[in-house]
Amino acid sequence: MGEVVAWVVGVGVFVLGLGVSIALHEVGHLLPAKRFGVKVTQYMVGFGPTLWSRRRGETEYGVKAVPLGGYVRMVGMYAPLTAVVEERVDDEARALEGDRAAADRVRRERRQGPFAQMAADARAQAAEEVVPGEEHRSFHRLPVRKRIVIMLGGPVVNLVIATVLLGAYTTTTGLPETTPVVSSVSQCVLPAGSTQTECAADDPASPAAQAGLQQGDRIVSVDGVAADGDWTRVQQAIRASADRTVPIVVERGGQQLTLQAPIIPNEVARVSSSGAVETGADGQVLTDRVGFLGVTPTTEVVAQPVTAVPGFVAEQTWSVAKIVLTLPQRMVGVAQAAFGDGPRDPNGPIGIVGVGRLSGEIASSDLFTSTGQRVAAIVSVLGSLNLALFVFNLVPLLPLDGGHVAGALWEGARRKVASWRGRPDPGPFDLAKLLPVTYAVTLVIIAMSGLLLYADVVRPITLG
Repeated sequence: MGEVVAWVVGVGVFVLGLGVSIALHEVGHLLPAKRFGVKVTQYMVGFGPTLWSRRRGETEYGVKAVPLGGYVRMVGMYAPLTAVVEERVDDEARALEGDRAAADRVRRERRQGPFAQMAADARAQAAEEVVPGEEHRSFHRLPVRKRIVIMLGGPVVNLVIATVLLGAYTTTTGLPETTPVVSSVSQCVLPAGSTQTECAADDPASPAAQAGLQQGDRIVSVDGVAADGDWTRVQQAIRASADRTVPIVVERGGQQLTLQAPIIPNEVARVSSSGAVETGADGQVLTDRVGFLGVTPTTEVVAQPVTAVPGFVAEQTWSVAKIVLTLPQRMVGVAQAAFGDGPRDPNGPIGIVGVGRLSGEIASSDLFTSTGQRVAAIVSVLGSLNLALFVFNLVPLLPLDGGHVAGALWEGARRKVASWRGRPDPGPFDLAKLLPVTYAVTLVIIAMSGLLLYADVVRPITLG
């Protein structure tokens, strides 16, 4: 019964954290929009039927039934057709033609097909939201830089939340590190490719065994090279000591001992900085002759300094970005796992239901020995979720925030190029023409969300 309660609490904490993250994301849009004078009519957390709302001034604030997103409704998101046309003609033509030219263009667009009709209807709806005398408060009338600030506000808030949560996790709980503490000692040297699990009587003793290294020894230095708590430094010193007997200083039982280890040479595959095995022109694997000691280091969770947080967040951001960039390919794997016998990639995409389920498992799992560890793990999950929201919303496709940013940048670039060439201002970029793309992307997102939901139910990613 206790595990069930803990599971429910874990899921509840995740849902609450998700709701707060979404709400703050929308605040990131709301505050700069109001600061720049844009009229905001709605601030909503969630989609679907409204559960609660209250009007403050000109803005309705509320919560809807489906907590899978939110929105800030700003007046004038699409430039009315008159603005698109009038920016492209000179003052004399504007005075002579007025709205009649715009009306003619609307009629032409209606005859051009459903996509043009869709754009015309969107512009008309946007125009209806503008109260006479408040045209200057429309979103599309803002300078490009201010529109970019508004649309980036939401993702940036998610990045800040992720940095705070992941920073708290890394500086308190810590990250896994390979430390120069001996986890195990090889008692003998086995030939490459050997399947032996135990040493035979005639197998030569390993250098570590000959030197007397023991499990639990903390290596302080190798051949005068200080470890400084870094296994990589130890490894590099060992590799550089082939065919030599070198002093190894270890800490054992509170005392430092100096042991003599006869390092033997070993041929290992050459690995590039990216981790790939290097091969020569003939396709053969390149090898290096390096020293071999015969010890295995220990992996420990070590609290990190605050200075390590930016690098860790940047590394995690790049990892999430690689997942987003390869999302179509990864979704094929999710479908194969959901509808077939293929395994579910534990490092692949996961839906909101799956993340909530993991939070419940964290809260009720015996893998964590204290409440603090469970809280820290859920904090890490929420931090990673905000990082995913930051990266995903920057995808330069409508209706995502990155799509609006891309449209504003394109408009600014067009105007700048026209200015350089001495040509007339081309006017605002007509985002309404991209509505077919917007709807297509929305359908794709809904389809992927549905697939992830199904996969998270029938083939979930678990802690085990």
